[in-house]
Amino acid sequence: MGTHNYYIYIITNKSKTVLYIGVTNNLKERLFYHSNPEANSKHFSHKYNCKYLVYFEHYQDIETAISREKQLKKWNRKKKDFLISKKNPNWDFLNDEV
Repeated sequence: MGTHNYYIYIITNKSKTVLYIGVTNNLKERLFYHSNPEANSKHFSHKYNCKYLVYFEHYQDIETAISREKQLKKWNRKKKDFLISKKNPNWDFLNDEV
């Protein structure tokens, strides 16, 4: 059985006022989707211009990744901000790192 790659990710807008949490098996492709207005015109991330990656976690099991995504979506903003800041203190945009 081969290794699988799944990611939970958090993207934000340029001013870092809105967060979007998602799960994917291809982070690079998903970031392109969020940056492409033609493919994404009715989606939450397009409405709020969320296309800048600030946080991600890697998993090899889809059930674990989905469970983590659901957990993070229940968190309040302060807790999400703390999580991001632990791994990415300056909230750098990480799009070019994937």
